[in-house]
Amino acid sequence: MLITTYFKKFLHSSQSSGILLIFCVALSLVIANSALAEGFQHILDKNIGTDLFGLRYPLSIWVNDGLMAVFFLLVGLEIKREIVEGELSNFKNASLPIVAALGGMIVPAAIYFFFNQDTEYAKGWAIPMATDIAFSLAILSLLGKRVPLSLKIFLAALAIVDDLGAIVVIAVFYTEQIHWMYLLWSALMVLVLVLLNFFKFQKHVFYVVPGILLWYFMHHSGIHATIAGVLLAFTIPTNVSDTEISPLEKLEQKLHLPVNFIVMPLFALANTNITFKDGMVDGLFGSLGYGIILGLILGKVVGINLFSWIFIKLKISSLPDKSNWTQMVGTGLLAGIGFTMSIFIALLSFKGHPEIQDEAKFAILVASLIAGASGFLLLKASAKSVS
Repeated sequence: MLITTYFKKFLHSSQSSGILLIFCVALSLVIANSALAEGFQHILDKNIGTDLFGLRYPLSIWVNDGLMAVFFLLVGLEIKREIVEGELSNFKNASLPIVAALGGMIVPAAIYFFFNQDTEYAKGWAIPMATDIAFSLAILSLLGKRVPLSLKIFLAALAIVDDLGAIVVIAVFYTEQIHWMYLLWSALMVLVLVLLNFFKFQKHVFYVVPGILLWYFMHHSGIHATIAGVLLAFTIPTNVSDTEISPLEKLEQKLHLPVNFIVMPLFALANTNITFKDGMVDGLFGSLGYGIILGLILGKVVGINLFSWIFIKLKISSLPDKSNWTQMVGTGLLAGIGFTMSIFIALLSFKGHPEIQDEAKFAILVASLIAGASGFLLLKASAKSVS
């Protein structure tokens, strides 16, 4: 009985998902550098699914493109709810994550380009642009109520805009071929979902079926399929009533536990299995390492806060409710956790050069660890100073 009580408390704690995610990161790194590495990689590379409709992929693809679409669906639902009735319901608040994300993409890319122009690493300019939304939000969740809810909403919205920007960059600069017919079918599914919302269909099943088809068509179009989760989320009906629970809020409640305790841990296990090799440390002290590390740590925090400061001074945007500039700097550091999307871009940038890919992955890991730890400690210290 006592164990059951503690387990329920753990499940409903705002910090528990972050703790579990960090544990899975550590576990994956240990496995990747032990005798279990080859067997674990074999599991991730194992094809599952069916050849019917071309749905047979390695397990890692199902995690990154399939399960993470569910994660993006949940975050998209939270963002839409805040746009309709919460923190992002006015233009000043809603505009800030967009301009901050733009700064957080432009400045890191510029820093990387400064160090790597006219070198063999030049093609990786987009590596430090990305924010890993799952890990950054997980670190922020460890602080619980010591940071205002508005800051979590700001980081989530910023990371979504950031990831959408990264997806566009991948589609334009790194995708070998876009299948336009599948993209057209994706647009048709979005239209169907919008019409369902317009005619006030309330049951989730009417949205889930076209949503699955949207994911399928998006995946086959050559564009990262996780965007399907965000598009689906923004078509789920909601309302501004405090008494009536909307379909959006019902779906959000249903997704929290599976996303926090299944999707995100599997994501961490599948994506942190980096095997340390000779030469990785040396790569940190070359132009590639400088571009990635300074881009993710310095570029993110400067870009996000500089663009935010300019637009706030122009009275176009405003700071998240009950937050301050110290917390904004801490949040900017958390946005420097590039990790999965950055690694994905690194793999595309240096295809056919595994030694460069390994150096880039290690630099991304180091930068993400420094950014995450620095952001966490700064936000924790600012919470103490406020209290």
